[in-house]
Amino acid sequence: MKRILLLGVTGQVGQELQHTLAAVGDVICVGRDQVNFEQPDSIHQIIEELHPQLVINSAAYTAVDKAESEPDAAIAVNGTAPGMLAIAAEQVGAGLIHISTDYVFDGRRSSPYQEIDATNPLGAYGRSKLAGEEAIRAACPLHLILRTAWVYGARGHGNFVKTMLRLGAEREEIRVVADQIGSPTWSRHLAEAIADVAPHLSAETAGTYHYTNSGVASWYDFAVAIFEEARSLGFPLKVDRVVPITTAEYPTPASRPAFSVLSLQKTTDLLGTHPPHWRQGLRQMLVDLRSI
Repeated sequence: MKRILLLGVTGQVGQELQHTLAAVGDVICVGRDQVNFEQPDSIHQIIEELHPQLVINSAAYTAVDKAESEPDAAIAVNGTAPGMLAIAAEQVGAGLIHISTDYVFDGRRSSPYQEIDATNPLGAYGRSKLAGEEAIRAACPLHLILRTAWVYGARGHGNFVKTMLRLGAEREEIRVVADQIGSPTWSRHLAEAIADVAPHLSAETAGTYHYTNSGVASWYDFAVAIFEEARSLGFPLKVDRVVPITTAEYPTPASRPAFSVLSLQKTTDLLGTHPPHWRQGLRQMLVDLRSI
């Protein structure tokens, strides 16, 4: 059993990882009260003190639009801190698993992005996450960077599913962008994949991987599915019309990739299993949400 240091324990992935990693090792959960990623000097101290064999970083600055007005904060958390984590992990001989994002790509393709495809982030958030990837690769050879996309969960901070449920209980009509395509990913499935991949981390398997739920959807498709599944489970909903709109009709401070579907073949080959379909994850998340 490995000693595992888990960072970012209050987020929607971090909360799930606390459970999924229990079968993998002795998990030490560290929150912002012990390590503040905006003051990353504390990172070396905690790793030297705990001397983990594996560090898993699920902490991140995820406010995509806010990052446009405070890029330094995004870089500190998503770029500088992961680099310092990598240096500290390498110094104690630990491996590092780090969660990254589809936003490192520009979304101009029409086929799934492979791990080796050129990156070209469109905004400050994507640039900060790419900086974190590059810093990790430079400092810690025994790393696994896992890019994911469109993550939602029953626990942690707000997400698209929770926002749709709130709006669906308040409004009869909701307008949702239909020209951005990706793969919705349940945080528990992502956490289970990280727990599955952790024992496989070695010099031979180290590198960059992609993990999302399988299948593709637009935000509009996702919203329609949320309301269908939620209504079947008895969630109180007022909405009766979901209207597809274009990205141009819903301007945001940050540009988002129009197509950010990630190839899952490399991860599937490593784990020997294909990720569940996003619709399956959605229904399971809603059942979970009802029980909270």
